[in-house]
Amino acid sequence: MKIRTIVELLDAKVLCGEDKLDGSVHSACGCDMMSDVLAFVKDQAVLLTGLCNPQVVRTAVMMDMRCIVFVRGKLPPKDVLTLADDAGMVVLATDERMYIACGKLYTNGLAGGEVGND
Repeated sequence: MKIRTIVELLDAKVLCGEDKLDGSVHSACGCDMMSDVLAFVKDQAVLLTGLCNPQVVRTAVMMDMRCIVFVRGKLPPKDVLTLADDAGMVVLATDERMYIACGKLYTNGLAGGEVGND
């Protein structure tokens, strides 16, 4: 799925990385606990979260994610956006709740990917 399609499906605002909207992603995860993302999530390209701190970007970078979607109308502070922009990350914001946002992406073909248990 193109990141541009995610923007359309979630009626999302592009906060940074607008030049990367034609990039493709094949899986996603929704999580507010970054320790769970690090411990259990493998091969996810999009992170949906309501947590708005620098640790979200650092976690996404460590996990080779391409896009962060802030849900529930949350907007990250400027320092988080600067960190994401420096990392080449696409950052989106939607008013959708996480459950609905994940459901919309899943029903339109974006897989959940593998869950690792190492």
